[in-house]
Amino acid sequence: MFTGIVESIGTVSSVTAADDGSGSGVTMTIRDAGPILGDAREGDSISINGTCLTMTSFSSTTFVVGIAPETLRRTNLGSLQASSQVNLERAVCASTRMGGHFVQGHVDTVATIETVEADGEALRFRLRPRERRVLRYVVEKGYVALDGASLTVTRVEDAQGWFEVMMISYTREKIVTAGKGRGDEVNLEVDMMGKYVEKSIGAYLSGDSRGVGPVGGVLERMVERKMEEWEEKRRGKEGGADAREVQSTKQS
Repeated sequence: MFTGIVESIGTVSSVTAADDGSGSGVTMTIRDAGPILGDAREGDSISINGTCLTMTSFSSTTFVVGIAPETLRRTNLGSLQASSQVNLERAVCASTRMGGHFVQGHVDTVATIETVEADGEALRFRLRPRERRVLRYVVEKGYVALDGASLTVTRVEDAQGWFEVMMISYTREKIVTAGKGRGDEVNLEVDMMGKYVEKSIGAYLSGDSRGVGPVGGVLERMVERKMEEWEEKRRGKEGGADAREVQSTKQS
Protein backbone atom coordinates (compact mmCIF):
# COMPACT_ATOMS: atom_id res chain seq x y z
CA MET A 1 0.00 0.00 0.00
CA PHE A 2 1.22 3.49 -0.88
CA THR A 3 0.09 7.09 -0.42
CA GLY A 4 0.67 8.53 -3.87
CA ILE A 5 3.17 11.03 -2.47
CA VAL A 6 6.29 10.47 -4.56
CA GLU A 7 9.37 10.37 -2.36
CA SER A 8 12.15 10.48 -4.91
CA ILE A 9 12.97 10.33 -8.60
CA GLY A 10 15.21 7.48 -9.72
CA THR A 11 16.92 6.70 -13.01
CA VAL A 12 16.82 3.43 -14.93
CA SER A 13 20.34 2.05 -15.05
CA SER A 14 19.66 -1.08 -17.10
CA VAL A 15 16.88 -3.28 -18.44
CA THR A 16 17.74 -6.90 -19.24
CA ALA A 17 15.76 -9.98 -20.18
CA ALA A 18 14.85 -12.19 -17.23
CA ASP A 19 17.44 -14.89 -16.58
CA ASP A 20 14.91 -17.70 -16.15
CA GLY A 21 15.32 -18.81 -19.75
CA SER A 22 11.68 -18.18 -20.62
CA GLY A 23 12.34 -15.08 -22.67
CA SER A 24 9.58 -13.26 -20.83
CA GLY A 25 9.78 -10.51 -18.27
CA VAL A 26 12.71 -8.24 -17.52
CA THR A 27 15.05 -7.33 -14.70
CA MET A 28 15.41 -3.60 -14.09
CA THR A 29 18.06 -1.77 -12.10
CA ILE A 30 17.28 1.68 -10.72
CA ARG A 31 20.01 4.11 -9.62
CA ASP A 32 19.97 7.49 -7.84
CA ALA A 33 17.66 5.89 -5.27
CA GLY A 34 19.72 6.55 -2.13
CA PRO A 35 17.07 8.73 -0.40
CA ILE A 36 14.65 5.78 -0.11
CA LEU A 37 17.10 2.95 0.57
CA GLY A 38 18.23 3.83 4.09
CA ASP A 39 15.81 1.36 5.69
CA ALA A 40 15.46 -1.02 2.75
CA ARG A 41 15.35 -4.81 3.00
CA GLU A 42 15.26 -7.48 0.34
CA GLY A 43 11.67 -8.37 -0.47
CA ASP A 44 10.35 -4.88 0.26
CA SER A 45 7.56 -3.54 -1.93
CA ILE A 46 8.38 -0.40 -3.85
CA SER A 47 6.36 1.70 -6.27
CA ILE A 48 7.99 2.48 -9.62
CA ASN A 49 5.79 4.81 -11.65
CA GLY A 50 2.87 3.64 -9.55
CA THR A 51 3.54 -0.08 -10.06
CA CYS A 52 4.09 -2.19 -6.95
CA LEU A 53 7.22 -4.32 -7.43
CA THR A 54 9.45 -6.41 -5.19
CA MET A 55 12.99 -5.30 -4.44
CA THR A 56 15.19 -8.35 -5.02
CA SER A 57 18.54 -6.75 -4.17
CA PHE A 58 19.96 -3.32 -3.41
CA SER A 59 23.03 -1.26 -2.56
CA SER A 60 23.33 2.18 -1.01
CA THR A 61 22.11 3.92 -4.18
CA THR A 62 20.67 1.25 -6.49
CA PHE A 63 18.12 -1.54 -6.37
CA VAL A 64 16.87 -4.33 -8.64
CA VAL A 65 13.33 -5.50 -9.43
CA GLY A 66 11.86 -8.16 -11.67
CA ILE A 67 8.95 -7.25 -13.94
CA ALA A 68 6.54 -9.93 -15.15
CA PRO A 69 5.01 -10.02 -18.66
CA GLU A 70 1.53 -9.11 -17.34
CA THR A 71 2.97 -5.99 -15.70
CA LEU A 72 4.74 -5.01 -18.91
CA ARG A 73 1.48 -5.37 -20.86
CA ARG A 74 -0.65 -3.39 -18.43
CA THR A 75 1.76 -0.55 -17.58
CA ASN A 76 4.20 1.81 -19.28
CA LEU A 77 7.23 0.10 -17.71
CA GLY A 78 7.89 -1.76 -20.95
CA SER A 79 8.78 1.53 -22.63
CA LEU A 80 11.46 2.41 -20.08
CA GLN A 81 15.10 2.24 -21.08
CA ALA A 82 18.46 3.22 -19.65
CA SER A 83 18.42 6.87 -18.47
CA SER A 84 14.60 7.00 -18.15
CA GLN A 85 13.50 8.67 -14.93
CA VAL A 86 10.84 7.16 -12.69
CA ASN A 87 8.74 8.11 -9.66
CA LEU A 88 9.63 6.14 -6.51
CA GLU A 89 7.77 5.56 -3.26
CA ARG A 90 8.27 3.09 -0.43
CA ALA A 91 5.35 1.12 0.97
CA VAL A 92 3.57 2.76 3.89
CA CYS A 93 4.37 1.90 7.50
CA ALA A 94 2.54 2.58 10.75
CA SER A 95 4.13 6.03 11.11
CA THR A 96 3.47 7.17 7.53
CA ARG A 97 1.34 10.29 7.11
CA MET A 98 -1.46 9.67 4.63
CA GLY A 99 -0.94 12.81 2.61
CA GLY A 100 -2.42 11.48 -0.64
CA HIS A 101 -4.88 8.57 -0.84
CA PHE A 102 -4.79 4.78 -0.61
CA VAL A 103 -2.81 3.57 -3.63
CA GLN A 104 -2.35 -0.16 -4.16
CA GLY A 105 0.27 -0.03 -6.88
CA HIS A 106 -1.98 -2.19 -9.06
CA VAL A 107 -2.16 -0.24 -12.31
CA ASP A 108 -5.57 -0.48 -14.01
CA THR A 109 -4.49 0.72 -17.44
CA VAL A 110 -2.38 3.35 -19.17
CA ALA A 111 -3.71 6.72 -20.23
CA THR A 112 -2.49 8.87 -23.09
CA ILE A 113 -1.90 12.58 -22.56
CA GLU A 114 -4.03 14.46 -25.08
CA THR A 115 -3.33 18.06 -24.10
CA VAL A 116 -1.23 20.05 -21.65
CA GLU A 117 -2.32 23.63 -21.09
CA ALA A 118 -1.19 26.36 -18.74
CA ASP A 119 -3.74 27.55 -16.19
CA GLY A 120 -2.08 30.35 -14.26
CA GLU A 121 1.00 28.82 -12.63
CA ALA A 122 -0.47 25.33 -12.89
CA LEU A 123 -0.71 22.90 -15.80
CA ARG A 124 -3.91 21.16 -16.84
CA PHE A 125 -3.49 17.66 -18.26
CA ARG A 126 -6.21 15.95 -20.29
CA LEU A 127 -5.89 12.16 -20.41
CA ARG A 128 -7.65 9.38 -22.30
CA PRO A 129 -7.54 5.90 -20.70
CA ARG A 130 -6.74 2.99 -23.02
CA GLU A 131 -9.53 1.03 -21.34
CA ARG A 132 -12.49 3.37 -21.31
CA ARG A 133 -14.41 1.28 -18.76
CA VAL A 134 -12.25 2.64 -15.91
CA LEU A 135 -13.83 6.08 -16.32
CA ARG A 136 -16.82 4.93 -14.28
CA TYR A 137 -14.50 5.02 -11.26
CA VAL A 138 -13.18 8.52 -12.06
CA VAL A 139 -15.22 11.35 -10.52
CA GLU A 140 -14.71 15.09 -10.30
CA LYS A 141 -12.81 16.00 -7.11
CA GLY A 142 -11.96 12.34 -6.62
CA TYR A 143 -8.48 10.82 -6.69
CA VAL A 144 -6.43 9.04 -9.31
CA ALA A 145 -2.80 7.93 -9.26
CA LEU A 146 -0.82 8.89 -12.36
CA ASP A 147 2.59 7.20 -12.52
CA GLY A 148 2.07 6.70 -8.78
CA ALA A 149 1.37 10.35 -7.96
CA SER A 150 -1.89 11.11 -6.15
CA LEU A 151 -3.77 13.81 -8.05
CA THR A 152 -7.24 15.34 -7.84
CA VAL A 153 -9.56 15.02 -10.82
CA THR A 154 -10.82 18.41 -11.98
CA ARG A 155 -13.10 17.34 -14.83
CA VAL A 156 -14.54 14.16 -16.34
CA GLU A 157 -16.25 13.71 -19.71
CA ASP A 158 -17.52 10.13 -19.79
CA ALA A 159 -19.18 10.44 -23.20
CA GLN A 160 -15.97 11.73 -24.78
CA GLY A 161 -13.74 9.33 -22.88
CA TRP A 162 -11.34 11.63 -21.05
CA PHE A 163 -10.63 13.34 -17.73
CA GLU A 164 -8.41 16.17 -16.51
CA VAL A 165 -6.10 16.82 -13.58
CA MET A 166 -4.22 19.91 -12.46
CA MET A 167 -0.58 20.04 -11.39
CA ILE A 168 0.73 22.93 -9.34
CA SER A 169 4.35 24.04 -9.71
CA TYR A 170 5.47 22.26 -6.51
CA THR A 171 4.10 18.92 -7.70
CA ARG A 172 5.72 19.34 -11.12
CA GLU A 173 9.12 19.68 -9.47
CA LYS A 174 8.67 16.39 -7.58
CA ILE A 175 7.40 13.95 -10.22
CA VAL A 176 8.53 12.82 -13.67
CA THR A 177 5.00 12.90 -15.07
CA ALA A 178 5.12 16.69 -15.31
CA GLY A 179 7.80 16.43 -17.98
CA LYS A 180 5.60 14.36 -20.27
CA GLY A 181 3.62 15.80 -23.16
CA ARG A 182 1.02 15.05 -25.78
CA GLY A 183 1.06 11.42 -26.88
CA ASP A 184 3.01 10.14 -23.86
CA GLU A 185 1.54 7.41 -21.69
CA VAL A 186 1.13 7.37 -17.92
CA ASN A 187 0.14 4.56 -15.58
CA LEU A 188 -3.38 5.03 -14.24
CA GLU A 189 -4.79 3.56 -11.03
CA VAL A 190 -8.30 4.60 -10.09
CA ASP A 191 -9.48 4.95 -6.50
CA MET A 192 -10.17 1.42 -5.24
CA MET A 193 -13.05 2.66 -3.05
CA GLY A 194 -15.11 3.18 -6.19
CA LYS A 195 -14.72 -0.49 -7.07
CA TYR A 196 -15.85 -1.57 -3.61
CA VAL A 197 -18.87 0.73 -3.80
CA GLU A 198 -19.84 -0.67 -7.21
CA LYS A 199 -19.53 -4.27 -6.04
CA SER A 200 -21.41 -3.61 -2.81
CA ILE A 201 -24.29 -1.85 -4.54
CA GLY A 202 -24.42 -4.61 -7.14
CA ALA A 203 -24.53 -7.24 -4.41
CA TYR A 204 -27.24 -5.35 -2.53
CA LEU A 205 -29.44 -4.97 -5.59
CA SER A 206 -28.99 -8.61 -6.56
CA GLY A 207 -29.52 -9.86 -3.02
CA ASP A 208 -26.12 -11.61 -3.04
CA SER A 209 -23.59 -10.27 -0.52
CA ARG A 210 -21.05 -13.07 -0.93
CA GLY A 211 -17.50 -12.14 -1.80
CA VAL A 212 -17.69 -8.42 -1.13
CA GLY A 213 -14.92 -8.61 1.49
CA PRO A 214 -14.63 -6.69 4.79
CA VAL A 215 -14.48 -3.24 3.22
CA GLY A 216 -17.25 -4.12 0.81
CA GLY A 217 -19.30 -5.39 3.75
CA VAL A 218 -19.01 -2.04 5.50
CA LEU A 219 -20.00 -0.21 2.33
CA GLU A 220 -22.91 -2.59 1.80
CA ARG A 221 -24.24 -1.80 5.28
CA MET A 222 -23.88 1.90 4.52
CA VAL A 223 -25.88 1.41 1.33
CA GLU A 224 -28.54 -0.52 3.25
CA ARG A 225 -28.87 2.29 5.80
CA LYS A 226 -29.18 4.89 3.06
CA MET A 227 -31.81 2.81 1.27
CA GLU A 228 -33.74 2.43 4.53
CA GLU A 229 -33.54 6.17 5.16
CA TRP A 230 -34.77 6.87 1.65
CA GLU A 231 -37.65 4.42 2.08
CA GLU A 232 -38.66 6.02 5.39
CA LYS A 233 -38.63 9.47 3.81
CA ARG A 234 -40.67 8.21 0.88
CA ARG A 235 -43.25 6.66 3.19
CA GLY A 236 -43.34 9.84 5.26
CA LYS A 237 -44.07 11.92 2.17
CA GLU A 238 -46.76 9.51 1.03
CA GLY A 239 -48.30 9.52 4.52
CA GLY A 240 -48.28 13.29 4.58
CA ALA A 241 -49.93 13.43 1.18
CA ASP A 242 -52.64 10.99 2.30
CA ALA A 243 -53.31 13.01 5.44
CA ARG A 244 -53.66 16.22 3.43
CA GLU A 245 -56.05 14.50 1.05
CA VAL A 246 -58.21 13.29 3.93
CA GLN A 247 -58.24 16.76 5.50
CA SER A 248 -59.18 18.32 2.19
CA THR A 249 -62.08 15.87 1.83
CA LYS A 250 -63.38 16.69 5.30
CA GLN A 251 -63.27 20.41 4.61
CA SER A 252 -65.23 20.01 1.40
